[in-house]
Amino acid sequence: MVAGSVIDRCLPCHRKTARKDRRVSLFTRSRQPLDTAEGGADSEDDTGGAGVAGEASEATEAAGTESGEGAETASGHGADSASGHGAETASGEGAETASGEGARTAEAVAAERDGGTEKADGTEEAADPAERSDSPPPGWFGWRRRYPRTARGVTIGTTVLAGVLVLFALLVPNRLERLGPEAFFRLPAEGILLAGLLLAVPPRSRRLMSVAAGALLGLLTVLKFVDMGFYSVLARPFDLVLDWILLDDAAEFVRESFGRTGQVLAVVGAIVLIVAVLVLMTLATVRVTNLMVGHRAVATRTTLILGTAWITCMTLGIQIGGVPLATKGNADFVNNRIEQVQAGLKDGRVFEKQAAVDAFAKTPPDQLLTGLRGKDVLFTFIESYGRVAIDDPAMAPEIDSVLKEGTNSLKAAGFQSRSAWLKSPVTGAGSWLAHSTFLSGLWIKNQQRYRSLTTSDRATLGSYFRKTGAWRTVGIVPGVRRAWPEGKFFALDHIYDSEHLGYNGPYFSWTPVPDQFSLEAFQRLEHGKKNRDPIMAEIILASSHNPWSPIARMTDWDELGDGSIFNQIKKEGTDPKEVWKDPERVRTEYRHAIEYSLHSLTEWVERYGTDDTVLVFLGDHQPVPTVTAGSTSKDVPVTIVARDPKVLDKIADWNWTDGLKPAENAPTWGMDRFRDRFMTAYGPRGD
Repeated sequence: MVAGSVIDRCLPCHRKTARKDRRVSLFTRSRQPLDTAEGGADSEDDTGGAGVAGEASEATEAAGTESGEGAETASGHGADSASGHGAETASGEGAETASGEGARTAEAVAAERDGGTEKADGTEEAADPAERSDSPPPGWFGWRRRYPRTARGVTIGTTVLAGVLVLFALLVPNRLERLGPEAFFRLPAEGILLAGLLLAVPPRSRRLMSVAAGALLGLLTVLKFVDMGFYSVLARPFDLVLDWILLDDAAEFVRESFGRTGQVLAVVGAIVLIVAVLVLMTLATVRVTNLMVGHRAVATRTTLILGTAWITCMTLGIQIGGVPLATKGNADFVNNRIEQVQAGLKDGRVFEKQAAVDAFAKTPPDQLLTGLRGKDVLFTFIESYGRVAIDDPAMAPEIDSVLKEGTNSLKAAGFQSRSAWLKSPVTGAGSWLAHSTFLSGLWIKNQQRYRSLTTSDRATLGSYFRKTGAWRTVGIVPGVRRAWPEGKFFALDHIYDSEHLGYNGPYFSWTPVPDQFSLEAFQRLEHGKKNRDPIMAEIILASSHNPWSPIARMTDWDELGDGSIFNQIKKEGTDPKEVWKDPERVRTEYRHAIEYSLHSLTEWVERYGTDDTVLVFLGDHQPVPTVTAGSTSKDVPVTIVARDPKVLDKIADWNWTDGLKPAENAPTWGMDRFRDRFMTAYGPRGD
């Protein structure tokens, strides 16, 4: 009776609700009381969701019934009980619970609204077979649903890799020799500051900032990689203003050393690496940012702790393995680059002022180089012949033996020699910069200065020899394989490049013509002619050019012919790809190359030198750091050889060492000082 009256009182309200909504859940079998103690309307689930009441209301509205009135079934009685079993919740929205299963969580209700439920392990399950077949598979073409644990592992792994990649970009140095484990156990100030900014800015600005920061980190990483290459070859960082042209030279060097295929692969690989670093670094930064935002409280506390630790370590100077634990390396790196760019932009004006000063510009031709009139003056550059070849304990015994043997054999042929040191403007590569420094008397340390020099009216040694009208000027430049307009600037009446020496033998990696053949060709084409004028020659010996594999070897001068004899010699040589796997083999092959160049030159002087021969030979720069093994010296040997004692008497006050080997304490000049000292010694005041 009581139950009936309660039903009578509730029925109008129930019908009113049914007419208004016209929908009930198809999945509700009975109504149960919503007890807050059992996860009812006022509770939150273990994932932090809202109470059931509001969500259940939305689910009830979303899930329709096939009946016209949407009548609800009671738990076995066909009517709602007065005791509140299945009663509408306090929210008034009619939330329902499934019979025998307890209250549904907000997530389950929301999932039903979207067409599925969520299982305890985090994967989604469609509400029924029809909906499962119609809905698109979530994530990776359904792979995440089929392999939920693996998918979760991949997600975690990707996030970890993203963090490692960002940390790598912040800590990686720009030099290979500093690329040790200790470099990555540091606190980067830039990373800590960036994390704090990303946590502080609004969401929209945060997204833009994370993308920009990722792209910037990618660019810095690429620049550090380029620096590694430049330090490995030139022992200096990449110049953002002046060094772009050197990339083309690098590609050409790879082609000459490893063939066209090797060049294409190297260029494509470099482009792919640059794009990959930029894209991956941006994506990694965005992912790490999202992780921090998703765990804001933990990320904020961690950032504050790391910031405090960085200040403490910087203040106390704490180090690990000699490396400071707190670093601001990226800030210093960017600051150095800014200063480098500013210096590069100003350098043009500085060089212009320096080039305007020439002590011999107004000297009459008949007073120039009077102490060398009638002599053949040969300025000869030995590629990569640096101080390391003489001073390094691993090479010194063999090189010392070659130099001593050369000194004695030249003395037996009536020649005397004096030696010292010159400081080159470059190391590792950049021969043309050293050559132009030596010949012009200006410090040509970069490509911008070289271009300015070769388009100016600055006089070189060749210019002054030709200005006198007493010498024919020629160039033996086997390393030149294409048009060389700069030859006109160096005042060479005739240039013999690799195509005009009569050589029909093979290339030796980068070297087109072996040194012995180049010198024999000079004898045949110029020096050996009868009734000729005195010669001033610029001769480049390129066999000692990197990669020093394979190397030509000395053969009988009378059997050189057209150079075909070198085909067999090359076959017996080493493979550069194998040599460069081992730094010690590289150093050994470098030594062999220097020995070959020295033997070629000294034997030529013994064979073809005369009373009028004056030979000035020098190295153009030190070899690459793989050979110098950490040495920062830019010194190269320089030697003057002559049979006429008057020639060497004019430089007696230079205090150079007797013989082909300069003493350790022999004078060291900047290479740019040689031109003026040489012209002074053999000019009017040198008579």
